[in-house]
Amino acid sequence: MIRFIILASFVILFLICSIPLLVIEFFIGKFNMDLKSRSSLAIVNWAFRGCLWIAGVQVTVLGEENVPKDRPVLYIGNHRSYFDILITYVRVPRPTGYIAKKEMLRYPLLRDWMKYLHCLFLDRKDIKQGMQTILDGIEKINSGISICVFPEGTRNKVNDTFMPFHAGSFKIAEKTGCPIIPMSINNTASIFEDHLPKIKKAHVVLEYGKPIYMSEMTREEKKRIDTDVQEIIKETYFKNKEQV
Repeated sequence: MIRFIILASFVILFLICSIPLLVIEFFIGKFNMDLKSRSSLAIVNWAFRGCLWIAGVQVTVLGEENVPKDRPVLYIGNHRSYFDILITYVRVPRPTGYIAKKEMLRYPLLRDWMKYLHCLFLDRKDIKQGMQTILDGIEKINSGISICVFPEGTRNKVNDTFMPFHAGSFKIAEKTGCPIIPMSINNTASIFEDHLPKIKKAHVVLEYGKPIYMSEMTREEKKRIDTDVQEIIKETYFKNKEQV
């Protein structure tokens, strides 16, 4: 419980103290949006690394050479914990927006940093708005911003299981030609969600799969891209399960 209190205090303190930085970043964006994107990435990465250190998270990263450094990508991963975001975000080599639920807009300062980091906010009950989010994701990729999606749609609360992937998010890769990077994430729920409200030390394995290009696929392969990518992630997940 002490670790949770320390972590919560760190997050609140960071958000309050970052108000001047938000103002500075705002004005930087008026003159140089790329610089704003990269400086915001560096600031939030520092905060996320601090959170992981406080939580006592040890991460083994595999397959990082599979992530292209010279172009935006679409990350696709399984989702069991809020810590999935922290663990994957500190590894991105370029500005990256995450698709998040619209409820995150309730939280001041946090939502501002998320907007600065090109996050998109999805209303899971509004199909029309969901289509707009996909179009916004396509625009982000075309402007050089990577996108990360957890296509199960919400955090899976059952260990060693996978909910169906929503196929819509793969349209971002189909329409832009960007590579899909599968991400298999093991054991993040053991940090927090498995024993709320305690935070415990844990060993997490994050593995990036080889890039997948939908432009090289047949029509039939494109139709089953959601299930095929999920199968890649599942196989990697259970391969790495023994390491945690």
